[in-house]
Amino acid sequence: MDEQRRIFLGALAALGTFQPEQPKGVGPLAAYPFSLGVASGSPLPNAVVIWTRVLQHPLDATTTPPLAFSVRWEMAEDDNFRRIVAKGTASAPPELAHSVHVDVTGLRPDRWYWYRFMLGDAVSPVGRTRTAPAADAMPSTLKLAVASCQHWEFGTYAAHRHIAAAAPDLVAFLGDYIYEWGPYQLQHPKSAVRVSECFTLADYRARYAQYKTDPQLQAAHHAAPWIVTWDDHEVANDYGNDRDERLNPRFIERRAAAYQAFYEHMPLRLSSTPTDFAHLRIFQRYDWGRLARFHVLDDRQYRAYHACPPKGRGGSSSVTPRDCPALLDRGRSMLGKEQEQWLAQGLSASPARWNILAQQTLMAQNSQVPVVKEGDGRFWTDGWDGYPVARQRLMDTLYTSRASNPLVLSGDVHSFFAGELARNPSRPRSAGNPLVATEFCGTSVTSPSRPQARTEEYVRMNHAIKYGRSDKRGYMLLTITPADTTAHFLALDDVHNSASAIARAAGFVVRNGQPGLRKT
Repeated sequence: MDEQRRIFLGALAALGTFQPEQPKGVGPLAAYPFSLGVASGSPLPNAVVIWTRVLQHPLDATTTPPLAFSVRWEMAEDDNFRRIVAKGTASAPPELAHSVHVDVTGLRPDRWYWYRFMLGDAVSPVGRTRTAPAADAMPSTLKLAVASCQHWEFGTYAAHRHIAAAAPDLVAFLGDYIYEWGPYQLQHPKSAVRVSECFTLADYRARYAQYKTDPQLQAAHHAAPWIVTWDDHEVANDYGNDRDERLNPRFIERRAAAYQAFYEHMPLRLSSTPTDFAHLRIFQRYDWGRLARFHVLDDRQYRAYHACPPKGRGGSSSVTPRDCPALLDRGRSMLGKEQEQWLAQGLSASPARWNILAQQTLMAQNSQVPVVKEGDGRFWTDGWDGYPVARQRLMDTLYTSRASNPLVLSGDVHSFFAGELARNPSRPRSAGNPLVATEFCGTSVTSPSRPQARTEEYVRMNHAIKYGRSDKRGYMLLTITPADTTAHFLALDDVHNSASAIARAAGFVVRNGQPGLRKT
């Protein structure tokens, strides 16, 4: 771990609080109450959600009194708050970990704003946010940062410092914001076990608080609004629907606790304050004028159970279609029937130039062995390869909907991949099997991956994957215009150095009306 971060965490543990240089004040509490910073997200043309959590000691939530605090907030057109356009008070109730979600409405479209919170004489850090363009507008450009998979113990959040410096219009986070377990504990001689795993609401809240103390992660939240979805580690590794690897009959209770903690720590817009956290709908749609429509998906909560799991367990495995007939069961879904129908409707009715599927995991077929003929291959069942019939339905929907310029954004696999998705994903592109979408998969912020040599084998063995890089951590930066979308894969020099430089590992462009990749 980077020494600066180690010193920071040591100081945090010793002091029991995180004191930013600005602003000052402690208000009615014994220490600064905005230790986790602020965030914004879910932008609409006239509204944006702003977030904070009152927590004076990030590593000990019990020191914050179990009272509902009345938190003041302001939204302004300038960072000095001379032109305040909206203000009010919001409750930070103990039942929701003293989190605050304010849906600020009545804003002008396509505008930058600045916001802050106050409690007593304490003032939060200032965040910058923006609204989406008007529904009938065609913006000239959208700068989009895309990130995922940020295991605390495997590096620093230098990627987030670079995201903040890039000054994007929007950040899309595609899952694994936290990991439910701490570092590996090595056992003799070569085994390892997970330690400090989250099971209760208090556990998950503490994990989010730990992650959100990081100044570089806070900086990325302060720079722009986010749209977010989850993957498995916000709850438990490789869980699917209401089943975990342990086959715990009470797993739904753990899932509800994890979903509640996710809501409590994200600038997430819901139709109302949730009361049933066991079933929290987060698949949503966001338009950026007529330039882009984001279809933000949930591929965890509604999926069919994994096909052919390890004996006596749930979760993923690597299988061949020959040995696992359930893999091809036509009734299995990755998204669930309701979400599949919602997505089909949103694609068919979309007025956008670019239709962006913001989702969790690699969609291109990625066999672990050479595929001699259709039906061959060995596939990891936690990703889309474990749901090939559902993927085929999605490709058919993309084709028949005639949605303009589908782009698939992915994470989860801790690797950069660039791919071309044909209507039949198991076959190469041809006149009878046209491309229907282009995929950009981002590497992790910190989480480790496989050796690069193995990833190069995957690229050679799988026709849909045109580029792969697994030995670097970082993020993706997309520039979307009416004419084209350019994607840069940005890789850190050293994930363990919080001051690490970053460089472009690869770049690709997709032209309007011409699915497929061109290197830049």
